[in-house]
Amino acid sequence: MPSSEPGRPVRADARRNREKLVEVARAAFATDGAVALETIAREAGVGIGTLYRHFPTREALVEAVYAAELDDVTASAPALLEQHPPAVALRAWMDRYAAFFATKLGMADTLRVSLGSGRIVTAETRRRIVAAIGAILEAGAAAGTLRADADPEDVTFVLLGVFLSAGHEPERIGRLLDLVADAVRP
Repeated sequence: MPSSEPGRPVRADARRNREKLVEVARAAFATDGAVALETIAREAGVGIGTLYRHFPTREALVEAVYAAELDDVTASAPALLEQHPPAVALRAWMDRYAAFFATKLGMADTLRVSLGSGRIVTAETRRRIVAAIGAILEAGAAAGTLRADADPEDVTFVLLGVFLSAGHEPERIGRLLDLVADAVRP
């Protein structure tokens, strides 16, 4: 986030406020994409003026939430590989990706504006998601627990199909993700 004067660091309280706003907005957008910005500010414990100082438009807040979610979902792949065997890491990562997708659905109308303007680049999102899946698949292939011929881009498309077809049915999504995880095992 830029400071009011070039070269000046962002105050710690301003950084905390921004992070809290993004955190609250993430949860809110995952359940209600039309949530009022005043509600987000109130739940974050700041005034509406503080929200608008950080995010002058709803689109700016949605873009920040999207970026934070994308960073988290892609960074979770190596972390999961450190904690679990590749097949377990892949299934856990799929759940995290499902949460990312659910948040995107809640912000879909506003995201369309950002996508249309080019402020969010879908090719970059796909590249990062495919790379995260690819890292897990590669580790699993090396360990002999995941198919060496599983293409990370194909797996991405299958996952998107699951999310788009199952909508907001967590149980169904879970069952379908189990099937996808089974499909990439040797």
